[in-house]
Amino acid sequence: MYDEDKKTILIVDDEQSIIDILVYNLKKEGYNTIEANDGMAAVEIALEKKPDLILLDIMLPKMDGLTACKKIKNTLNVPILILSAKDEELDKIVGLELGADDYITKPFSVRELMARVKANLRKLEATEKSQADNREEKSQHKIEVGDLLLDVDRFEVKVRGEKVDLTVREFEVLKYLASQPRTNCFKRIIT
Repeated sequence: MYDEDKKTILIVDDEQSIIDILVYNLKKEGYNTIEANDGMAAVEIALEKKPDLILLDIMLPKMDGLTACKKIKNTLNVPILILSAKDEELDKIVGLELGADDYITKPFSVRELMARVKANLRKLEATEKSQADNREEKSQHKIEVGDLLLDVDRFEVKVRGEKVDLTVREFEVLKYLASQPRTNCFKRIIT
């Protein structure tokens, strides 16, 4: 059963027994799951469904996991955790350099994997919140008081839609006054 309020995790592995273990444990933790058995399907499903996190094996049919990781990361900003039997340092480095956010070797502890899934999702949420705050902050770079509009990013002032040329010093004083709680002093200046 799919619940839109829950995070969705794409599991990519060619071993059905591993997929079954992961699906069981992720659903128990409250996540939605979707599955792919090869690299090409992983890329297609990831781009179509836009999961919140991807668990990706390296050794896959049709397209290896490293190539799939690179293709997905070129389009989506989604955490990718590689699950692989390849445990050489070079394999881990290549995986991380191609865009993976974490690398876990098989056999793995399910409890450790769940902790890493949660940690990577928290990181993603923090990043998304920070980006949303930045967008909100940028949209607040306009100050409007009555017929007066200050565009702080453009250093532009309009009164009743008409552009008014000000020096930088005049603009800064007006910006300061306009950003203060409305006072009688400010009303006298603009009337």
